[in-house]
Amino acid sequence: MSVESNSLIVTLAVYAIPVLFAITIHEAAHGYAARHFGDPTAWQLGRITLNPLKHIDLVGTILIPVSLALATSGAFVFGYAKPVPVDFGALRNPKRDMIWVALAGPAVNLIQALIWAMMLMLIVGPQDTGTFLASVCKAGVLVNVVMFVFNLFPLPPMDGGRILVGLLPMRHALTVARIEPYGFFIVLALLIAGIITELWMRPLMGLTLQSIDLLLTPLRWIL
Repeated sequence: MSVESNSLIVTLAVYAIPVLFAITIHEAAHGYAARHFGDPTAWQLGRITLNPLKHIDLVGTILIPVSLALATSGAFVFGYAKPVPVDFGALRNPKRDMIWVALAGPAVNLIQALIWAMMLMLIVGPQDTGTFLASVCKAGVLVNVVMFVFNLFPLPPMDGGRILVGLLPMRHALTVARIEPYGFFIVLALLIAGIITELWMRPLMGLTLQSIDLLLTPLRWIL
């Protein structure tokens, strides 16, 4: 086995648990929020669960990311989970409640990033930053920050796009909502072109990581 192959296997092992937690809790949060605001669709279909098998998409979660990782030696990875079905028309106040349902997924990713960062400080400690557990904790922070920022991109069907639709006046909201059938392909094209990475991901990821570091400052002082 080559050094590159061995390194890639280690990378996949490090990221496997954080990715499974990140996508599972993200999707379950959408379903739970939808149920809370009046739509039982995800609950009835058994999608409000922490069982990752209910949220994994064979193509989007496994085949595409692994293929891209192998093809680019880990330089470019993209994937997606099986979206939780939400009937926005069943929400008690569809336009307003759409915001909270969409925000629930990225919000739990931000919370997970904070928890992984706390674990890195409390369990691993500064003297063991090169261990496997430390690598998993760092991956947990990175994966969740990436999901938090990426999903907030303001274009349907991304969570940020649905939040934008909920915030805009009705006339403008309908205009933005019409983009949704083509939104995935637009986002993918912008991602491949590097536009989302440079103009959205990098600046907001930096800001998010700085915010997490700031929130953990009191804990760092105690330790």
